[in-house]
Amino acid sequence: MESGDTGAVHRARVASRRLRELLPVLQIEPAAAHKLGRRLRKLAGRLGGVREVDVLTELVGELRQSSRVPARALKRLTDELGAAREHEKRGRSRKGLSADLRRVLRRLEAVASELEGADRGRARGRGWRWAIEARVAHRASALKSAARDAGAMFVPERLHQVRLAIKKLRYGVELSAESIGLKNTADLRLLRREQELLGRLRDLQVLVERVRRVQVGLTPPDLAAWRELDAVVIALDGQCRRLHARYVKDRVALNSLCDRLGVRASSAAARRAG
Repeated sequence: MESGDTGAVHRARVASRRLRELLPVLQIEPAAAHKLGRRLRKLAGRLGGVREVDVLTELVGELRQSSRVPARALKRLTDELGAAREHEKRGRSRKGLSADLRRVLRRLEAVASELEGADRGRARGRGWRWAIEARVAHRASALKSAARDAGAMFVPERLHQVRLAIKKLRYGVELSAESIGLKNTADLRLLRREQELLGRLRDLQVLVERVRRVQVGLTPPDLAAWRELDAVVIALDGQCRRLHARYVKDRVALNSLCDRLGVRASSAAARRAG
């Protein structure tokens, strides 16, 4: 990961998010959980810049294979992204990253030891499951609200909020499923599919913004180069519109999922009260 391996960086970021999801339901001191969560978030943030540039570079590679956009424009983008990646790597000290990793790993090992020796009774075991269900219900409600606000219009920032809500709900549902021994449910498959769809849409939008910055930065001004870069924007926008159409088609299934998860949590709360 310290060498900037794309797959390793991605796996590290996913692992940090899954660990942050788990922390609030572990039987450790809230202050300790908050501090560890902050460290995990900081670690993921340090890796985020390189990961974004890598994703954008892959998208440019896909455009190159399609042969539908000017090669010179893609060469400009590839050079710009290469410089951006080097900048991100220089700003991410290997020594500092290694130190952060070691601190997080030591704390995780300490938490694991504490939990291994803890006496967890049956009632307390049910308690953390109820906490997970309550979180899932809250996030399902948040997703439904975000989807309602986004509507059927193509508004990138609102769709980004839907994606974030889906991601948070997905991690909660994964934790809930794993707590009862399940790995791959229909609900999780739907959430993963929609997260990937909106994630790709977001990446395409970020690349559009990057192309626009390259256009503005053309020195000296070059009308031919501007038009070539505009062709890239048009191709990317077409992909975005097609992905958005797929999302709109899937909104009914997402709403039904949110309703179902809310009912399930309400039933669990009623059983607990009874």
